[in-house]
Amino acid sequence: VQLQASGGGLVQGGGSLRLSCLASGRAFSTYNMGWFRQTPEKEREFVAAIRWGGHNTYYADSVKGRFTISRDNAKNTVYLEMNSLKPEDTAVYYCAAAPLYVNTLTIGTQYASWGQGTLVTVSS
Repeated sequence: VQLQASGGGLVQGGGSLRLSCLASGRAFSTYNMGWFRQTPEKEREFVAAIRWGGHNTYYADSVKGRFTISRDNAKNTVYLEMNSLKPEDTAVYYCAAAPLYVNTLTIGTQYASWGQGTLVTVSS
């Protein structure tokens, strides 16, 4: 599956953004989907994930209560709604796809395909 992330940009602290990730290729509904982020100073970190059918979601503690992951299998798209953004949320955000049999979705090496990344910058 090929992935293309979009929706990043510059936003003031406390603001909101919605990232989208459009998938093409093999059946999107057979993949678990995740969002990760990375800065030059930090290693890639898990942000959120959603099971293939949308029935379970997972979040990093740092974004719980502020970010929401969702998917629309009819549109081959996964979303990351980000609210109450903080400067420390500044990063390149990547969407990724893991086969449906993968159990642990918080580990990047479990994902088979990655999008190109979209930059989110939160000003203070």
